[in-house]
Amino acid sequence: QYIIGRTGFRKLELKTDPRVLIPRPETEVLVQEVLDWASAAGKSLGRVWEMGTGTGAVALSLAMAGACTTIVATDSSPDALSVAADNAERYDVSGLLEFREGSLFEPLEEGEEFDVIVSNPPYIAEGEKGELQPEVRDWEPPEALFAGEDGLDVIRQLVAGAPEHLLAGGFLALECGLGQAERIAADLNGTGAFAAVRIRPDLTGRPRFVIAERGAV
Repeated sequence: QYIIGRTGFRKLELKTDPRVLIPRPETEVLVQEVLDWASAAGKSLGRVWEMGTGTGAVALSLAMAGACTTIVATDSSPDALSVAADNAERYDVSGLLEFREGSLFEPLEEGEEFDVIVSNPPYIAEGEKGELQPEVRDWEPPEALFAGEDGLDVIRQLVAGAPEHLLAGGFLALECGLGQAERIAADLNGTGAFAAVRIRPDLTGRPRFVIAERGAV
């Protein structure tokens, strides 16, 4: 993908270079989980926040497939945001997307709330670096891959702070690494702010996504 400069994702062909993580087919399931939730609830996606947008694959897919009011797409990397903005311009959805630079909740305004929070954050443990394929370890941006000793540094903070920015009845959808889903689900339940916490499989049947609805405030 870096050699040819593009990646296929759902119905999109995205500009992709070493400034961003290469979108994986598994993440298409994350998008579908969000769309399925809105369809089952008979509602639009409303205001969406995607944390760690990278190429913009998730944000653009939601903008093109669902009725969104606004999608706030954030990333700690200004280079990644530049790539995402280029992709948004290509598909003429720039009007729906608002790109902001910053880590985790930094780019959000105090009290800003969303109907959907979705993220494919970094979730690989630092100690697993040597187990990765060379093309991943040596070429993809490390800030999009690694998240502390157990790989949960970012997700743990996201789970703790999400209730403050998610409307009652809103939807949280997270992608995670193998062996992490049960711990994340337990953390979500532990906040007391979420209902219907569920674990969903990826394309190979492995637990890869954790989804939940915000309870009454």
